[in-house]
Amino acid sequence: MSETIRVLIPEEEVDKRIRELGEQISKEYEGKQIHLICVLKGGVFFMCELAKRITVPVSMDFMCVGSYGDGTKSSGVVRIAKDLDESIENKEVLIVEDIIDSGNTLYYLMDVLHRRHPASIRLCTLLDKPDRRVKDVKVDYTGFEIPDEFVVGYGLDYAQKYRNLPYIGIVEGVE
Repeated sequence: MSETIRVLIPEEEVDKRIRELGEQISKEYEGKQIHLICVLKGGVFFMCELAKRITVPVSMDFMCVGSYGDGTKSSGVVRIAKDLDESIENKEVLIVEDIIDSGNTLYYLMDVLHRRHPASIRLCTLLDKPDRRVKDVKVDYTGFEIPDEFVVGYGLDYAQKYRNLPYIGIVEGVE
């Protein structure tokens, strides 16, 4: 199968928006330390760029949570493949995600993390597809709202390909 990638959000726009998010987060967390939790694998590209633009102290941890596999549609079954390495009790937690569509994964993850008693927990996503939402998830920081298209780049993949694209693109030629 041959896919074509059409640019949806150019690299310059992605960089500019991440810089703006970093400034906003830095202001809102002034005087505090933020504990970033990256949702692997896709979120790592976004989290690294975002962390570089946050001016307050930052610590990081990683989780691998998902419901996709190699397809383009959510399987609906959420599982934790890699849990946190340290406690989040009494920490200012910011979950960093590449994309939110159905909300199933983040709804599950937020519930799991709330039970670990952080001081606060917020959600930052590079991309949001509100038209696909089936679970109500409060997103505190959004890079871009996008249409209901299958996208790749900047950490997002199609069958483990295209994560390394420096822009957000729409995959054409897949169902």
